[in-house]
Amino acid sequence: MANVVDTKLYDILGVSPTATENELKKSYRKLAKEYHPDKNPDAGDKFKEISFAYEVLTNPEKKELYDRYGEQGLREGAGGGGPGMDDIFSHIFGGGLFGFMGGQGGRGGRNGGRRRGEDMVHPLKVSLEDMYNGKTTKLQLSKNVLCSSCNGQGGKAGAVQKCVACRGRGMRIMIRQLAPGMVQQMQSVCTDCSGEGELINEKDRCKKCEGQKVCKENKLLEVHVDKGMKHGQKITFSGEADQAPNIEPGDIVLVLQEKEHEYFNRESSNLHMTQRIGLVEALCGFQITVAHLDGRQLLVKSPPGKVIEPGCIQVVKGEGMPQYRNPFEKGDLYMKFEVQFPDNNWINPEKLVELEDLLPARAEHPVISADVEEVELSDFDRAQGAGSGARREAYNDSSDEEGGPHGPGVQCAHQ
Repeated sequence: MANVVDTKLYDILGVSPTATENELKKSYRKLAKEYHPDKNPDAGDKFKEISFAYEVLTNPEKKELYDRYGEQGLREGAGGGGPGMDDIFSHIFGGGLFGFMGGQGGRGGRNGGRRRGEDMVHPLKVSLEDMYNGKTTKLQLSKNVLCSSCNGQGGKAGAVQKCVACRGRGMRIMIRQLAPGMVQQMQSVCTDCSGEGELINEKDRCKKCEGQKVCKENKLLEVHVDKGMKHGQKITFSGEADQAPNIEPGDIVLVLQEKEHEYFNRESSNLHMTQRIGLVEALCGFQITVAHLDGRQLLVKSPPGKVIEPGCIQVVKGEGMPQYRNPFEKGDLYMKFEVQFPDNNWINPEKLVELEDLLPARAEHPVISADVEEVELSDFDRAQGAGSGARREAYNDSSDEEGGPHGPGVQCAHQ
């Protein structure tokens, strides 16, 4: 669907520009019952608006004109109009159909006002520290501004002439007869003026903008990233987008994109981090420091006797992200602990007996029968595991072909 430049008719029916035909029909029936002259004699004009909007939006050709060019497309596509057409246009949009077509050129907005230009959307990468502490930064952008030499006219006074081919509308309408009583109406951008509705002689064009009416200019914006802002949040500078003659400038919209942080992950107003500790800290308690996003050092303690299991998560209340526009309220900090075990043979074998006496008792030894088969436990190499498996499979396939005996292998991965 084309970008809708005018939503007046959709507003009359109380639907969005993406409404389906069924939604249009449902809304029309509801409003028609409410404002029908038989039921509401004083709502005659309102009923006409509803009927007109429904007629346009359920006609594929008219809807296409309206979605692309708004009121202007309907006025020009209406040709000479029909009985009451001038009145309904005047009532809904202001300015009669014939007065509009005879007195205005170009593709102006409703009531002869200016159309609104498109917004300029830019991503802005920010660190998690900036979102935690808040930051003011300057951003330079390039945009179009009205030429100061010709005041956005494109040339000297009188140089701008209305395009004869499209009569200043910027669009041409062609009617082709398909069969007796059946015609096809097509609308296209005027090729003579490139849809501008006017022409400027080359010798009379402004030297600075070369007849383009606008020039490039760098704009320096002061951007305030407030505490607690989130990924995807928008900062809007109203009316700071590209300028153009008879166009109301759109907005510059900055979309925040959070950079990946080395230690912290954000989830709403909470922070998550992974902390590695040794086996002795996990069993005998610890105290560690954590550097927070504002530079503070947090002292985190675990008392002796409290066992920290691998993968367990502990929470520090009130040390998460500040809330947007309420920075004194903060989320929580979640710490996931990874326990680093010692290397093989890290202690003298004689000391292991003493260590075992200090640790919780073993589980009872299993009963080993006489026919048990003892196997060897070895380390698993991820890089070579698949290759060795493939070689073993090839060997087994070969044995099948040769009729040789083979049995199931035993594999146990120890990490």
